[in-house]
Order: sequence, then structure tokens, then C-alpha cells
Amino acid sequence: MKIAFDAKRFFHNTSGLGNYSRDLVRILSEYEPENEYLLLNKNTSERGKDILKHPNVHFIETSKGNFSRQLKMGKDAQKQNADIFHGLSGELPLKWDSKPIKKVVTIHDLIFVRYPQYYSFFDRRIHFWKFKKAADMADKIIAISEQTKRDIIQYLKVPETKIEVIYQGCHQAFKEQQSPELMQEVKEKFRLPERFILNVGTIEDRKNLLNVVKAINGTEIPLVVVGRKTKYFQKIEKFLKKSKMEKQVLFLEGVSMDELACLYKLADIFVYPSFFEGFGIPVIEALFSKTVVVTSNTSCLPEAGGKDSVYINPDNDLDIRAKIKFLWENESERKRREEKGFEFVQKFNDEPIAKELMNFYQKLI
Repeated sequence: MKIAFDAKRFFHNTSGLGNYSRDLVRILSEYEPENEYLLLNKNTSERGKDILKHPNVHFIETSKGNFSRQLKMGKDAQKQNADIFHGLSGELPLKWDSKPIKKVVTIHDLIFVRYPQYYSFFDRRIHFWKFKKAADMADKIIAISEQTKRDIIQYLKVPETKIEVIYQGCHQAFKEQQSPELMQEVKEKFRLPERFILNVGTIEDRKNLLNVVKAINGTEIPLVVVGRKTKYFQKIEKFLKKSKMEKQVLFLEGVSMDELACLYKLADIFVYPSFFEGFGIPVIEALFSKTVVVTSNTSCLPEAGGKDSVYINPDNDLDIRAKIKFLWENESERKRREEKGFEFVQKFNDEPIAKELMNFYQKLI
């Protein structure tokens, strides 16, 4: 079987959609090696170059010109005699020729519909048009959670039979045990406190970091935050100054994947009080790192966290505070939940996901 992918995010996104794209191609090429995997884009980059070394993965340079991704990429896949074209980030090309090819699109979330206040009017219109068009054109849709599946049915008016839920995994680094030397290096490089709680993700309204900061105000619990700052960061900075908490919260940027894996393993608790997610990969990363998770009882987060993570109301900083303090002060409870969480997260391992994807493709053909 020959499967073509829209590889724009594979080569050019550092986080969410890029990680999903690279992981999906990597696990398919490793666990389903008898197929050919074509990465279509105008150019390559340093990202994903290790995956390109696999003998069954090939870069295909797409036609040049404005809007070639929308107007020419589909036909380029057909010229390569691909059996399936898979749009990995909610989009499909608009133009095709008559040669048969099955079309698949992965939809990660419809947050722009649920939380319009986080997006400009123009972005919302463009996103909705592209997602709706792709959903209608696709032979099948992959949703990355049951929550996303429900949203696709509700907002894009797609029949349930057209949608399959296939979860995603996370980067291999979180499943490996980093060396004691590297762990020590990371501690020293970032001047980490002896014990701390961790938050990972873009520092934006939806991720709700301010309520974590409010929750630890008046405690001596250090917080380490890894993520790109947006305008929302100013609200947090203001609160930290007002509450004289600047030394209690450490913000890190430019963290490599291996360093991030160390941070998860060094943390006592991972806190992720997001208001809404399509899936919540950081929750999976923490569980694979054997770190107990405190996360929201909303959207898909209970799907990612399993029954032994601790759930909070993201609007209620007192609830967040109580749950953090409970775990911070109870080592045996942390350890119990870490072990149970690690058992649960095995279903997000590479091999079961690769099998599910391949069954999905084969049924389509």
C-alpha cells in the first residue's frame, strides 16, 4: 500500500500538529514496514530527518506556485499512484484528477467553534470553512478523541459512521529512562528546586496557568513552567509581582525534548488545568514519565488521564490548591497513582496505535 501525507506540519511545526504528524509516520514506518509512506511538501527541514532515513519513507517535492498545497498536492499524490491521501491537520487539497485515491483527514479539535473568544473573526471563518470542506470531501475522518468525535458530529454535521477515533501517542523520549548524568545536568542547567510541580504548554488563556499560580499562592510549593509566552503571560506576571511570588515560579524556554523528558521525571506532580483540549498530549507524556497528573474534569482530559489521575474544576483555584496539596504531602498516594497511571497509559504505545491505523487504512481500501 502507498500512503501519501500532507507533510507541511511534519516539517515545519515544532509542537502539537508537528509532533502528531512525525509520530504517526514514524510508528507506521517502524511497525508496518511493508508499505510506502510519501511525505508531500515544497521542502524539508531538520525536523523529522531521522524518520526520512527509514527506507520506506520518501520525500516528494510538490508542484510550485501559490496555493499549491490546496490546488496541486492532491494531484501530485495521484501522480505517485498513492492509494490513500491523509491530511494530518484538518485539511485536504481542493483539486483532484479522476485517478482513484481514498481521502482521509485527521481532525484534532474544534476549539475555535467552542471557544470563539480565543480566535479572530477571520481565523474562525477560515478554519470552519477548511474543516467543513475537508470533512465533506473525506472518505473517512480520524478524530483523536471521543470528545473531538462528538464535536465533529455536532458542529460539522458529519454522520457518526464516517468518523473513527484513533488516539495519538507521544514522543519516544518520555518512554525512555534518561541517564542519571543527564538528569543531574538538567537540574543544574535550569537551577531547579529540590521538589517542584510542573506545567507544560503554551502560556495562553485556554491553558489556564493563572489558576495554578493562584492555587499555590501562600504555599511554599515551587512551580516550573515550560511553554511559549503569549500576551496572557502579562496577567500572570502582574499577579506574581502583586503577590511577591516571583521566586516561587520558574519559566523555562528553549528546552529540548530530552530535557523536557527529564523535567517530567524530576517533577513531583504535573498540573494541567486547561479549559479545553482536543486530546492533551502533555497528560500522556507525564503518565509515561511516571509522574502523577492533576488535570481538568472537562473535554477529553479524563480520556487521556485515566481513572487514577486527579481531576479538578479548572475554574476553581481552591479545588486546584486542595488537590495539589493533598498529593504534595502524600508520597505513598503519589506513588500509587503513578504506578496505576503508567499501567493505563500503555494503550497509547506505538504498536497498538500503528495496528489501529493500519486496520483503518485496510478497511478503507
